[in-house]
Amino acid sequence: MLPLSALSALLATTLSLELVDAHGAHGHAHVHRDVAQERRDAAAAPSGTGKYNIPPLSAITSGLPAGATPTLSSTFSAGAKPTAYSNAPALPAKFVFNAGDWPVLDQIPPTDSDQVKEWLKELDGVDIPDIRPTKDGSCDGDPEAAAQAQQNGWWTCGSYTSGNDIVQCPEKNTWGVSFDDGPAPYCESKVLQYLSDHDLTATFFTVGSRVVSYPEILIDEYMAGHEISVHTWSHPPLTSLTNEQLVAEFGWTRHAIQTVLGVTPTTMRPPYGDIDNRVRAVANAMGLRPIIWTTGSQGDFDTNDWRVPAGQHTGQEAFDVFEGILGQAASMDHGFIVLEHDLFEIEVDLSVGYFLDAALTHNPPFKLESIGRCMNIALNNMYQETADAGSAGSNTTTTAAGSNTSKAPSSTGSGGSKAPSSTGSSSSNPSTSASTNSSGGSSSGSGNAAAGLLVPGSAVLGVVAAAVAAVFAGSL
Repeated sequence: MLPLSALSALLATTLSLELVDAHGAHGHAHVHRDVAQERRDAAAAPSGTGKYNIPPLSAITSGLPAGATPTLSSTFSAGAKPTAYSNAPALPAKFVFNAGDWPVLDQIPPTDSDQVKEWLKELDGVDIPDIRPTKDGSCDGDPEAAAQAQQNGWWTCGSYTSGNDIVQCPEKNTWGVSFDDGPAPYCESKVLQYLSDHDLTATFFTVGSRVVSYPEILIDEYMAGHEISVHTWSHPPLTSLTNEQLVAEFGWTRHAIQTVLGVTPTTMRPPYGDIDNRVRAVANAMGLRPIIWTTGSQGDFDTNDWRVPAGQHTGQEAFDVFEGILGQAASMDHGFIVLEHDLFEIEVDLSVGYFLDAALTHNPPFKLESIGRCMNIALNNMYQETADAGSAGSNTTTTAAGSNTSKAPSSTGSGGSKAPSSTGSSSSNPSTSASTNSSGGSSSGSGNAAAGLLVPGSAVLGVVAAAVAAVFAGSL
């Protein structure tokens, strides 16, 4: 039987073969692709060049074959401490995955376990708004909830935010850099190397199922001084979950990160940006402050990188979208947060080869920082074990969570990795992220679609089984 690390690598590779529109037609319908034809079409594509082995922009399409999976082995041992801040605890003993200790990967965890029952106590005495779960996290799928979006602070249908949500950087021309859905192998060999070479920091919104699959990558991200945040265990639209399921999704992801790193994040990002005042209250009660991506007057600050592996955009089209983001950002009087992903090599290539360079060479140039840094939050306050009392990162200001709901600026047809909207236009990765602008204004609610690469339990087994069979057949 293959070890977990091998199965995880196989799963990460084969996930790109079957993308799922999480909310188009509200049926989680699979987008099947002729993989054999894509491989034939991609065979003539130019190979990557340069230090980071990035293909030409014209060659970055859904048919571009993945490169060799990088070898994963952290250079840090138990007892090591990050040098980015002084009071960090030592790394715990080397993480060894035991399936009996964790929920099934990529599935919403059960709520009757002793662990979840203990975490539910964190909600005791907290005023959780009595908002029923949405049907599927989409505006089209739940018109009744969509009609109450403003009073419920539902970001998916109108970009409504709370005063405690982090949605932009305060300083003009500052980009809060973040990556969603990892840790994943190509981040190790390309993103982390690029950030190190350019002395940059980023915030990584990590999925619990990926954390236990790739602990070495998480350690390397953390030890390099980057910020680690919660992006749920299985990447569902959060407004569709019960309070107990929310606690399970947050709790298991916190626990996974703490087990691997010895620290517990104080921030989270909702998949697809799907959050309302009930979800906010549960997150705040568990010490997790929401971070979303910026919404400007001309649309969301979403690179649309996830559309390329989904076959919905070419690399050039995604880059054109990104150039529009930079143009919009230059005219704002504050900074911004952009949605990017690091799950697939295509997404990583777009970021390392094109997005980040475009920002650094822009006129005027943008300052690239992790979200905590751009918010002037000390790194120690990004984690519960090291946070100062009353710090911004420790969620001490989150009274009446979600009560200061405001609307982000108009975004007409912006799409992105948001949770679904009335247009049903968009889709995202298995574990996406979100951040938005609370500067006021109106929103049409259009373009707020979210799609993802949601792989149900049976599909996961099928993908893994097919991958294992392919390995033995020598076809991968």
